Amino acid sequence: MQFNVEIVLKGRDFAVTEAVSIPHGQPSSWDDGAVREMLVEILRAIDRVEHPKAAADRQVALRGFSWIVEPAEGQVVVAIEIPMGAAVAGPFAIEQTKLDAMIARVLKLERDLTAPQTVH
Repeated sequence: MQFNVEIVLKGRDFAVTEAVSIPHGQPSSWDDGAVREMLVEILRAIDRVEHPKAAADRQVALRGFSWIVEPAEGQVVVAIEIPMGAAVAGPFAIEQTKLDAMIARVLKLERDLTAPQTVH
């Protein structure tokens, strides 16, 4: 599936559009793995705009950003904000509550897998 990501970096007053692809079908058929790939590619798109000469497949950690799933023209968009800027991806033909729940699960799993196992 291909979708657009509108990106505005901090300190800039214009948006850049990046076309992103993930190897999954329509959003209504996505599972948590597809949603993880979508989030990773959105963050990579932001990074490409900030660092156009960097490797396109840099490793991504799914933490340290704010996100929201919002309705848009009968579909939904995913908005992400990180310290270097913000992005809006989509639109996606999927229920808002379903995509919101999948993103929450993906981020929780990522946090659980990367969190320290001890309390200091």
